[in-house]
Amino acid sequence: MITTPKERHAVQQAAELERPLQAVEQALGALNLALQQQDAAGVDRVAADLHAALAAAVDHFARAARSGGVPLQLRQRLAAASGQVAAQREALARATASLDRAMDVLMPRTASAAAGLYGAHGATDRHAHSGGPLLA
Repeated sequence: MITTPKERHAVQQAAELERPLQAVEQALGALNLALQQQDAAGVDRVAADLHAALAAAVDHFARAARSGGVPLQLRQRLAAASGQVAAQREALARATASLDRAMDVLMPRTASAAAGLYGAHGATDRHAHSGGPLLA
């Protein structure tokens, strides 16, 4: 039974943080599914949803931290979601690099063709044409 105003505030704050955190977790699940199904359009759509959900969750958690703190369990869930995002980003970066290497083997560039694919710092710009990482 909740008896003090402080306890009521803590329970209300936890409930308010639960919604944006669940949105992040659901978007992560949807992104995992789209990646498993190799649904490029779905990945793009869900990645945008995930980005918006993460932004909203971070905003809610920052406000909660300023007004009394965030329950440990919710902080741990947000940290786990953040870790999943980082792992997916890394997996996509590795897959993109692997695809770029395969493309280089299958379709070697001639010196004149390669000249148009290099950026100002000498790195290839092929990732701009091969899909590049989907999550920012």
